[in-house]
Amino acid sequence: MSAITLHFKSTEFDCKDGTAYPEEWYPRLVTLCVCLEQIRHELGGKPITVISGYRTKPYNERCGGSKKSQHLEGIAVDIRVKGVSPQEVADTIESLIADGRCLEGGIGVYQDQNFCHYDYRGIKARW
Repeated sequence: MSAITLHFKSTEFDCKDGTAYPEEWYPRLVTLCVCLEQIRHELGGKPITVISGYRTKPYNERCGGSKKSQHLEGIAVDIRVKGVSPQEVADTIESLIADGRCLEGGIGVYQDQNFCHYDYRGIKARW
C-alpha cells in the first residue's frame, strides 16, 4: 500500500477485479490525488471515499462503462463524500477548476447512486 498524497493510497484506485493500478502510471495518479486533496480541503476536510478508480478493459465492459472511459487511462475517479450531495461535490470541483486548483475534465453527477465522477481529460465534459 503506497501513499500517493497525505489522504490517498494507490490501493484505493486499484480495479475492482483485483488488478493493481499500474505503477508506471503513478505520475497520473499523483496528479489525480493532488486534485482530490484540493476537493477534500474545499469540503472542509471531509474524507473522500473512492468508489471506482482505475479499470481494466474487461472490468469496464462488465460494469457498463464507456468504451472511451477515462477510468481505463487511470485519470478518473468516482467519489462519495459523507454528508455532501453529489451535486455539491460537482459544484465544488467546478469552482476549483475555475480557480485553477483542479484540472479541466469531466464531471458527472450520479444522484441516484450517490457519487460524483471526476477526471482530468483536459477538455470540459459534463453530465
